[in-house]
Amino acid sequence: MDTENMSETRAEGSGAMDGETNTSAEFKKVKSKKNNKRKLRDADMESEDTVARKRPEFPPISGEKLKGGSDEMRKVPVPAHRYTPLKENWLKIFTPIVEHLQLQVRFNLKTRNVEIKTCKETQDIGSLTKAADFVKAFVLGFQVEDALALIRLDELFLETFDITDVKPLKGDHLSRAIGRIAGKGGKTKFTIENVTRTRIVLADTKVHILGSFQNIKMARTAICNLILGSPPSKVYGNIRAVASRTAERF
Repeated sequence: MDTENMSETRAEGSGAMDGETNTSAEFKKVKSKKNNKRKLRDADMESEDTVARKRPEFPPISGEKLKGGSDEMRKVPVPAHRYTPLKENWLKIFTPIVEHLQLQVRFNLKTRNVEIKTCKETQDIGSLTKAADFVKAFVLGFQVEDALALIRLDELFLETFDITDVKPLKGDHLSRAIGRIAGKGGKTKFTIENVTRTRIVLADTKVHILGSFQNIKMARTAICNLILGSPPSKVYGNIRAVASRTAERF
């Protein structure tokens, strides 16, 4: 009897051991979600890097392909009071447009427009815009020498605004505001031009400014202060302070 009981207990013990081994085999390690997310991020970063590395490199396109085969044209209208200056300075306007920018230009007597057109010799597609800006600056009243800077430099702009946009003035008040901007013998205008390194044209109630973005901003602020009634001495001080600050920055 004792031997039978011993064999039964051994069989039960071996069965229990087998059950433990089966349950241990069934348990598996669960991977954390954080590790999976990190792996996905690393994979995305690697794929982005491979895409960035495999970017295609194309050769520069010639001017003819950019034009698409057809010639482009720009028309600049000329007011009646600028006919005589245009006629006198035509050679100075004609030479840089044709020789340096390789464009075609003519003055249409019927429509009273300066027409600028691209041709086969035109290499830079942006030269048409430069030539149009150059002619427009001259038509607005700038000297040819000053307007030429628009062709030579890329960071120059034209800005136009009306005095009545700043403050709705009429009659003598408007003429006094124009007088404050110009100054005695043009002194105030010349001072603003020299300090801000811009060129200013006063045409009736219109104000045209030629210069870089930052310099135009300084000149426009000074002119607006004069229109609003600030005395010229105060405006000079403010301009010089801002000009010295910008000079220190750069």
